[in-house]
Amino acid sequence: MTKKISVLGSTGSIGTQTLDVARMHGIKVTALTANHNIKLLEQQAREFNPKMVAVLDLGFAAQLKIALSDTDIEVYCGEEGILNAATEDSCDTVVNAIVGVAGLLPTLCAIKAGKNIALANKETLVAGGSIVMKEIKSKNVKLYPVDSEHSAIFQCLQGCPENSLKKIILTASGGAFFGKKRKDLENVSVKQALKHPNWSMGKKITIDSATMMNKGLEIIEASWLFGCSDEKIDVLIHRESVIHSMIQLKDNAVIAQLGVPDMRIPIQYALTYPERFFSPTFELNLAEISKLTFYEPDIETFACLPICRKALRNGGLYPTVANAANEAAVELFLHERIKFLDIADIVCEAVNSFSDDRKDFSLEDILSVDKETRIRIREKY
Repeated sequence: MTKKISVLGSTGSIGTQTLDVARMHGIKVTALTANHNIKLLEQQAREFNPKMVAVLDLGFAAQLKIALSDTDIEVYCGEEGILNAATEDSCDTVVNAIVGVAGLLPTLCAIKAGKNIALANKETLVAGGSIVMKEIKSKNVKLYPVDSEHSAIFQCLQGCPENSLKKIILTASGGAFFGKKRKDLENVSVKQALKHPNWSMGKKITIDSATMMNKGLEIIEASWLFGCSDEKIDVLIHRESVIHSMIQLKDNAVIAQLGVPDMRIPIQYALTYPERFFSPTFELNLAEISKLTFYEPDIETFACLPICRKALRNGGLYPTVANAANEAAVELFLHERIKFLDIADIVCEAVNSFSDDRKDFSLEDILSVDKETRIRIREKY
């Protein structure tokens, strides 16, 4: 393939699977970035020989520079280094697999540099959807969803007449605590919350799946990607994670995208669209699975889902607050400073107490509100 990619967050779950796809199809990798896993980053750099690598931490970058001193690979550090990778001259597509709102600025910089975006960082659209989509249109670049749910919707919409979409149906695994009530979740451990039934993911997104915040964020993301209001986006619990999402058309026909729960399928589609290539994963065997189940989500136990809907309906900077509160709360939970149920309570309190009717706002406004929300929560807990 002639495609050249920069992978932001290359040592994480999505990043490593992106490199699996690149390896299989001969996709050129021009830049790699990581947070702190410099041992794996060095291995990736030696295999793919990018023009540059970047590490957020200055000390780790110094170590990596020494480790790669026998190569021609340039080593950068800090936020500036990440942005260099996002705008690397020779790449045409930036795969954003950074975790959290930290992925917003690199996305915007990549778009302004004329790069297409393969987006695995849902917080980019949750916090900055209006700004990002405006830049996408202005620069006439493409944004391809990598999340399995949004990729599924994108695939289902191929060939559908314009204005034929009636409803989006996002499927959710239900996470580690499907069927549990609040009383059952009062004292669950971090280890229990990180035990996802179907997917192998990073810690933050696995906790988001357990609280169903992940699905709330995906509702907001879907609204930006596909131009749908909250009322036109449903959520169904689908434990098998075989149907990755569905669409319902105006004639009430429902189209679903199915596949094994392997992120390399949506990653590959984002990188090879509109072509279909052989996949590094195995075939789906429906006879072996034998049945597919569906349930309504329990929005009383998993309050992150309805509070995200409220944030979307309120618009403006409310989704930014919801996301920032969740990121802060998940960090506190992972460090065992709060309980599992506190995550949803913190997000709900942050959104319900926020008061700002601005519809026009800048990147600086987003980052300011994000920072203020995190500070308040960390000071309280």
